[in-house]
Amino acid sequence: VQLQASGGGSVQPGGSLRLSCAASGSISYVGTMAWYRQAPGQEREFVGDITAGGRIRYGDPVKGRFTISRNNAKNTMYLEMDVLKPEDTAVYYCKARISRDIWSASDYWGQGTQVTVSS
Repeated sequence: VQLQASGGGSVQPGGSLRLSCAASGSISYVGTMAWYRQAPGQEREFVGDITAGGRIRYGDPVKGRFTISRNNAKNTMYLEMDVLKPEDTAVYYCKARISRDIWSASDYWGQGTQVTVSS
């Protein structure tokens, strides 16, 4: 099983970016998928998550600016980031609860994608 995050880059304050996180491999079921971020010298921070049924939660710093969605047929989650601020600069990681069979599930992490917000 692999989790691949993509879509990062550099943008000016007030701009937008869209991240993707795709799960691939021998997968039976993908449960809750989540985004986290980590800025230099800081702890990893919860951005938001989405269940397979579409229930969504957001961390306080991104509420009203970021939107999480997913396509269950493609085992892919998205993070639409609008009105970006310099403090959103971080490496963004995705995590997914994945079952390879009917007996167990494990958490998998993507490799991270850099988002830089700067003028």
